[in-house]
Amino acid sequence: MLKDEVARAFKVIQEGGIILYPTDTIWGIGCDASNTEAIKKIYHLKQRDEAKSMLLLLDTDAKLPSYISEVPDLAYDLIEF
Repeated sequence: MLKDEVARAFKVIQEGGIILYPTDTIWGIGCDASNTEAIKKIYHLKQRDEAKSMLLLLDTDAKLPSYISEVPDLAYDLIEF
């Protein structure tokens, strides 16, 4: 059942693991963006240079300052647009 799968994925993320999730075109790899070790797991899995950025999904722009030290006003204009 979908509800059970979502609960399992949430538990994996809470425990520092990584998950796969479907998007409109491909599968995404996700983790808790505030968990440094989980992020390292994704970089290692993808054999990705740590200098390259990753996508961060947030439910509200109010959380941006928690992840980005300086948010330009243009970013908020684009979000509002």
